[in-house]
Amino acid sequence: MAKIDAAYNYLLTTYGKPTGSRYDTHKKSELRSVYNDIVKINKESPLYKIAQTGDLTEFTLDIKENANNITHAVNLISGDNEDFSSILKRKHAVSSDEDIVSVDFVGKQGSDVRDGFDMDVIKLAEPQINTGNYLTSNGHDFEEGSFSFDLDIGHTSYEFQMSVNNGDTNRDVQDKIARLINQSDIGLTAEVLEKNNESALQIVSKKTGLMEDEETLFNINSGNSWNEIRMLGIANISSKASNSIFKLNGKEHSSLSNTFTIDKSFEVTMKNVSSENNPVHIGFKADADTVADAVDSLSMAYNGMIAIGHKYHEAHGNKALLNETIAVTRGIRTDLEDIGITANDDGYMEVDRDKLISSISGNDTSKSYKTLNTLKNALKRQANKASLNPMKYVDKVIVEYKNPGKTLTAPYAPSAYSGLLVDQSL
Repeated sequence: MAKIDAAYNYLLTTYGKPTGSRYDTHKKSELRSVYNDIVKINKESPLYKIAQTGDLTEFTLDIKENANNITHAVNLISGDNEDFSSILKRKHAVSSDEDIVSVDFVGKQGSDVRDGFDMDVIKLAEPQINTGNYLTSNGHDFEEGSFSFDLDIGHTSYEFQMSVNNGDTNRDVQDKIARLINQSDIGLTAEVLEKNNESALQIVSKKTGLMEDEETLFNINSGNSWNEIRMLGIANISSKASNSIFKLNGKEHSSLSNTFTIDKSFEVTMKNVSSENNPVHIGFKADADTVADAVDSLSMAYNGMIAIGHKYHEAHGNKALLNETIAVTRGIRTDLEDIGITANDDGYMEVDRDKLISSISGNDTSKSYKTLNTLKNALKRQANKASLNPMKYVDKVIVEYKNPGKTLTAPYAPSAYSGLLVDQSL
């Protein structure tokens, strides 16, 4: 169980994402295909033992996650196995200043939408912030025992209870409350602020803005623990929630959030206030820039796998993953160089954006797109191979080869890493 916990902790802390991609969900037929591929690998794979080194979990998860990154990059280019040039048929929104306003096109491809608009950000939407009193961090102002408080958010009320143990400092108490709030997942975040050997508990709402009938986003009531809550000061609102104010083509608007959709087509996120008389223009990317961005994303995903190959080679002297990944582009290296895609001495892919744009903007672009499609498809095959059986690339001892005349399904076929037999004594 400890090994499983270590694997999940590494996965979440290293690759955890706040939101998933639409390509992280799959049809039954896709899952069945993956299962069948694993079964096929197990039929043909010998039985082997794995040396349970300290970095085995990290390495196998690194392979699977970086393979997943390549697959995502490919799917964003051609989600339905389309040609690379299909990117030219899609709309890709762009902001003239990403530091002020970022944008994504979320409308239906092929639909009629406005060509663009100007946006002035006058004020960002703000959350509610309750900042408690600063107390001496190593002081002992709270009596041993238990206390509770009520927290109202939206139309729901929650009761939080906690205990103060003998020897708990003010900082210990603040940390306990912060953990309770963060683990409750009720739309608030809490942290302990430090200043000159003093600490204060700060609670911030995840939501921003206020409806017309709202005065606060959350309230804290002391209940029977008036003295403790008064001492902490967390019921005091230090900054009220407020709405955003912005202009679209000169007309003023307001929103509860800094992220919203315009015309059901443009999802904008306001990040900073714009300077006076200098609006941010929201429009569409040029076709060549869109293709170049897609190649950049594919290159970054590929380089991630190369980095993992170097990491394992340096630790164990095993170059299997590195050599196999580099080999993906070996057969089309000359064609790639012709369109501005090269590999340095360590195998990392480098993109000459100007040369690439020039090659896909001329009169005869068919060869350039053929090369890009070959690269995309080769990377997808390699990513699928690595994801299905990452144990192919680690050090192992062959125990027994399968009988070539009777390739029966192995009993460990549904395992996370096909063909894996762990010998703890190694």
